[in-house]
Amino acid sequence: MSTLGSFIWSIADQLRGPYRPNQYGTVILPFTILRRLDCVLEPDRGAVRELAARYENPNRLKMEVKKVTGRTFYNTSKYAFANLLADADGLADNLAEYIDRFSPDVDVFDYFDFKNEILALDKAGLLREIVKSFGAVDLHPNVVSNADMGDAFEYIIRKFNEAANETSGDHYTPRDAIRLLVDLLFAEKDADLSEGGIIRSLYDPTAGTGGMLSLAEEHLLAQNPEAKLSLYGQEYNPQSYAICKSDLIAKGHDASNIAFGNTLTDDAFKGRQFDFCMSNPPYGVDWKQYAKAVKRERDSAGPYGRFAPGLPAISDGQMLFLLHLTHKMRAPEDGGGRVGIIMNSAPLFNGAAETGPSNIRRWLLENDLVEAIVALPTNMFFNTGIPTYIWILDNSKHSDRQGKVQLIDATSFWTKMRKSLGSKNREISNDDRAKIVQLYASFEDADPNFSKVLRNESFGYWSISVERPQLDDGGNPIVDRKGNPKSDSKKRDTENVPFIYGGSTAGAAGKHEVVQAYFDAEVKPHLPDAWIDWGKIKVGYEIPFARHFFKHVPPRPLAEIDADLEKQVAKIIELLREVEK
Repeated sequence: MSTLGSFIWSIADQLRGPYRPNQYGTVILPFTILRRLDCVLEPDRGAVRELAARYENPNRLKMEVKKVTGRTFYNTSKYAFANLLADADGLADNLAEYIDRFSPDVDVFDYFDFKNEILALDKAGLLREIVKSFGAVDLHPNVVSNADMGDAFEYIIRKFNEAANETSGDHYTPRDAIRLLVDLLFAEKDADLSEGGIIRSLYDPTAGTGGMLSLAEEHLLAQNPEAKLSLYGQEYNPQSYAICKSDLIAKGHDASNIAFGNTLTDDAFKGRQFDFCMSNPPYGVDWKQYAKAVKRERDSAGPYGRFAPGLPAISDGQMLFLLHLTHKMRAPEDGGGRVGIIMNSAPLFNGAAETGPSNIRRWLLENDLVEAIVALPTNMFFNTGIPTYIWILDNSKHSDRQGKVQLIDATSFWTKMRKSLGSKNREISNDDRAKIVQLYASFEDADPNFSKVLRNESFGYWSISVERPQLDDGGNPIVDRKGNPKSDSKKRDTENVPFIYGGSTAGAAGKHEVVQAYFDAEVKPHLPDAWIDWGKIKVGYEIPFARHFFKHVPPRPLAEIDADLEKQVAKIIELLREVEK
């Protein structure tokens, strides 16, 4: 639990009556943001007002303010939390004026409809007490760290969504999951990241409240205080966008790098590529309402468009974000890019051969973009207990990783939480995370119980159509004019033939040879009259993660089972006798 978040949420007790619990967030969130920015601005307020009197042009004023304060935003109002309560009768108007005098790029309060909320609070006789309560909380970054502020926002959002009966996981990702993702994302580039004065870019197309961006920056600065990480993000939820943008503004980042809107239909950073990309897109959410725009873009953009490799099922759009991120990786000739994305199990295997999901996996693997996939413990996230995976992509792999994919089973690396948060009752501790990262770093030398390294072609297969003849009343095959047996569609079956079979691969032997060898060994002995329809062969790719870590547990001996049954029968008989007495 966030102590700060709990304290801030307690202010909401003053809203009881005029506000229902599920409406508290519309007041608490923007006031928290405003107070945070107010505390950041306080030390230089006088100097900024003097600059505002000298420079009317907003762009020139922004430049001068940055020279003096080092910040990219400002507020030219004569009001602040320190003096708002001095004019009790004009509090609502003065607070609205304070909000209006922020620099133009601080648009976050518009996304809360905050001015109308101020009027409603004033009408209900609550505004003065709320302003007074928030004015008593010091939220300056020197007092409340960025990490603590992020925890507070997440606590408030969760409480808000619990009251509204919404899914908090749509808005943010647990910090322990983010830290593991960040460690894995930066792991292969740690040597480069230690260089003095480096500048790197990081992008999150589903930025939420900015937790991923913030923790990634913390990780890099902890390794290299001289490094500079430019943060970019896009978010379509208005309140999450406002929190993310205001949080990054308070830390000194360029406000124009955080955009509002739907990444799938309106890429705010079109044409831009980044050193690092990360995302936790929504799972199992349909993209029906965006389908026309997505398909139109795919058709017009051609073979190099972001959705060219294929489209996932309309019922689940997470692979669209996967494709989008690959499109955003910095080109190999410019240093390359890395991607970390959290998804559920569906993208590993959903879709038959030559459907959209299979074609997406084919494109990723044939272009050697998938570096590692890590299975996370269940019950890690706030709104779901389903299996979840981190995918790490790299378009300029280290030479020893080229042509290979590392699968890491980290499902047993977890620590039980003292108190559950929704569906989340497990977390990845620092020790757990270190073990997982070590498995990744050890690569082919890692413990085979938890790590497997497979060649890209290990995930490919041919889907073949196995045909059998129609039979006449006498049980004889019916043939066509050429004497070939007619296929019986009711008996038709499909077999998936792995690219690597019996020591042969498509590279060492032709497709025909491998498929025929499989058919002769696996099908023909059981169906002597069957044949392959060579015109219907399709190429598919899947990543059967669980199969590679399956451990056979032999059944208990029959004698042991019989003994247990006899004990249970004896207990039942004894109970029946007790009833009869």
